[in-house]
Amino acid sequence: MMHAQLLSQRSTVFDHADPHAVSGYINQHVGTHRIGMPRSGRPLASLNHRKFASLDLCRISYGGSVRVTSGALENVYHLQVLLHGHCLWRGRGLEHAFTPGELLLINPDEPVDLTYSADCEKFIIKLPVQLLESLCDEQRWRYPGQGVRFLENRYRLDELEGFVGLLAMICQEAEASEPVPRVQEHYAQIIASKMLGLMKTNVSRTCLGSQAATFEGLADYIARHLKQDIDSEALARQARMSLRSLYGLFERHAGTTPKNYIRQQRLERIKACLSDPACNVRNVTEVALDYGFLHLGRFSDSYRKQFGELPSETLKRRH
Repeated sequence: MMHAQLLSQRSTVFDHADPHAVSGYINQHVGTHRIGMPRSGRPLASLNHRKFASLDLCRISYGGSVRVTSGALENVYHLQVLLHGHCLWRGRGLEHAFTPGELLLINPDEPVDLTYSADCEKFIIKLPVQLLESLCDEQRWRYPGQGVRFLENRYRLDELEGFVGLLAMICQEAEASEPVPRVQEHYAQIIASKMLGLMKTNVSRTCLGSQAATFEGLADYIARHLKQDIDSEALARQARMSLRSLYGLFERHAGTTPKNYIRQQRLERIKACLSDPACNVRNVTEVALDYGFLHLGRFSDSYRKQFGELPSETLKRRH
């Protein structure tokens, strides 16, 4: 009953076809993999497929016992629902024989090793990393430095409240005679939200608090590490947010990029030091190098643009 709702014949791309042709199509649209076929017999594979906003939806059967292997998926997640037959999964030093109604989640950094039974049929959703990242941004959840990871690989569909109905709805919407892109985007976000809500992940769903407080914390961190090499990626990890969120935060509170803000703060610190007789500075070059300005010509130009005078003039004035 369930599988009939997940992509109908209207989405058929291959029917009783060469498994290698189906595999080639999968490599183009769903994820790079290799298949190992039995030496005897001529299995016939079938595939239904739809693009759906940033997702790919497919229903696949190879028609024979097939081993599917792949390196890490890198920038996508796979959600695979077993509809018929059996599928042996090997990963994380474990193995599990999936049965109909079970769901397998594959993280972007995990290699794939699956053996399908001859009667195995699956429904697969490919989700891009950016979809889950943008969702964390919108919800203001703490974004893990290593990216979103699903901590458990397998679930039973009947344990995931409302999930089967949602899968059926997106398949119905995918096959609509006049698809509406905005509606599809909303559904894609809903399925990602549902996954983060129902399944165990490394995402802390604690809100980051007020943006001002977050920015103040980062400004304090920068002030304490001005002589060290600070890049945007390190700041994002420190704030436990994505790069996109970090850039938005600095645009709202400082009107510039993190890199420019750090350079401005370094120049401010250098000016304070050059102006203060108590600060032990022998020359401009020494203090510029101390704060990571390796190209002295560019440093002097940036300093003049920010303060209207050369650093040497600031130093002279304090004597």
